[in-house]
Amino acid sequence: MTQEKSLTNINFLEVRNLSVAFKINKTRNQILNNITFSVNKNQTLALVGESGSGKSVSALSILQLLPRHSTEYISGSVKIDGKEYLKSDVNNISEVRGQKISMIFQEPMTSLNPLHTIKKQIAESVTIFKNLTRNEIKDKVEFLLDLVGLEEIIKRSQAYPHELSGGQRQRVMIAMAIANNPSLLIADEPTTALDVTIQRQILDLLKNLQDNMGMSILLITHDLSIVKRFADNICVLKDGLIIEKGRTKNIFLDPKNKYTKILINSVLKKGEKDIVSSENKIIEIRDLSVEYSIKKGLFRKRINTLSALNNISFVLYQGETLGIVGESGSGKTTLGLAILKLVTSKGAIFFQNKNLLKISNDDLRKLRKHMQIVFQDPFGSLSPRLSIKQIIGEGLEVHFKNLNKEEKTKKINQALKDVGIDYNLQNRYPHEFSGGQRQRISIARALILKPKLIILDEPTSALDKTVQNQIIKLLWELQEKYGLTYIFISHDLQVIRALSDKVIVLKNGRIIEMGTSNQIFTNPKEKYTNALLEASLV
Repeated sequence: MTQEKSLTNINFLEVRNLSVAFKINKTRNQILNNITFSVNKNQTLALVGESGSGKSVSALSILQLLPRHSTEYISGSVKIDGKEYLKSDVNNISEVRGQKISMIFQEPMTSLNPLHTIKKQIAESVTIFKNLTRNEIKDKVEFLLDLVGLEEIIKRSQAYPHELSGGQRQRVMIAMAIANNPSLLIADEPTTALDVTIQRQILDLLKNLQDNMGMSILLITHDLSIVKRFADNICVLKDGLIIEKGRTKNIFLDPKNKYTKILINSVLKKGEKDIVSSENKIIEIRDLSVEYSIKKGLFRKRINTLSALNNISFVLYQGETLGIVGESGSGKTTLGLAILKLVTSKGAIFFQNKNLLKISNDDLRKLRKHMQIVFQDPFGSLSPRLSIKQIIGEGLEVHFKNLNKEEKTKKINQALKDVGIDYNLQNRYPHEFSGGQRQRISIARALILKPKLIILDEPTSALDKTVQNQIIKLLWELQEKYGLTYIFISHDLQVIRALSDKVIVLKNGRIIEMGTSNQIFTNPKEKYTNALLEASLV
């Protein structure tokens, strides 16, 4: 592979002195400042940096996908295969999108059409540039699904995006992106929603495609373990500037910039909690099961059932953190939704000694403020029509109606401060923030009510390591101060180890192994648990 790459020094993509600003309410905010980088044929360039550093804006500028009415390209040049596109007619870029260059976006749920089946959406990608027969389309779609590890979806040809896990949705996006064998693949956090075993499969897949087809890759990520293993070259961005760039090996062995050193050395560590173990049982799950109906035909007749959870049981006490791990589709998110009664389930869910499956809707509503959730996809869970202030204060309007305006404002400001968002930005809208910033806003919305139980579904998946450390530290502090109880769902084993007291390993809706964090990570009993640990890129 190394020899082959050394023979191809032609730049497929050249970005020179790119400066970009956003214009909002007559205010001009410069996001990129003279960005210069290139991607050679058959090579991978990684753009790394914290949330808001300009990584995604750099990538979106290449295909001119930023909103035209609010984006100003101050200066710069973007050449694709030797041809200038930024300074040419904007319509010319359409000959590039999806054919020469494809892009995998960070949040798959916002990129997939909720009204169309997965099969139909992949078929659209396959046929946009080619005329194929019905059988050829079917074969190509099934080939792509198999290629990205979604063999089980082939049998569920009528599956919709909302019926898939976050990891499965991301793999569908990857299948659509590689459908037309692009020369350059822009991958914006391609493994954010994936568990460690699928991460490795996807990265190996992209490497194989690169080697076999000479495909270039522009990788945008906050995960330096992926960068170290996967990228040939690195550009480190901070506040819209490239502060360091070079060969991956050289950057990791001898980083020159102080900020680069902080990124490389930012490692999650196990927290030392001072909280005294409580005998106050917050939640007890007994034989919890969830089944989904598989329907077919015009009248959606049920032909089979899918067991998403099978006889799950555990107990969680005040001040504890339960980590739930497992591959995509193992039932992690379904378990969180079932506990909150957001999906139909069987068994028993005791929250503060009340069985949620037996109480009335009125009694359940009174308990809602004590149970909060942070969803995996922040853009999908934040209303685009509400300002950040309105989003975070929404729970106060429902559960704390007696607070005056000043008290509500104070709580909102404190919640924003807790998650590292400037309170002066509270009148902005979700689309004006980076993916990592949107996730922190989601966390603030849950934390503002100071609930007894918080279920966090991949809350740090979109965050870089330095911000992950901040969020984990914040969760420790809040837990120690208020005696909060967490259920932490994640595929990131490093985050689970840093935060959890207990760990449950799920596979196909069943508990494979359960124990203390130390037991699971130092002396796992099951082969599947060992496989997860070995596949980890950490």
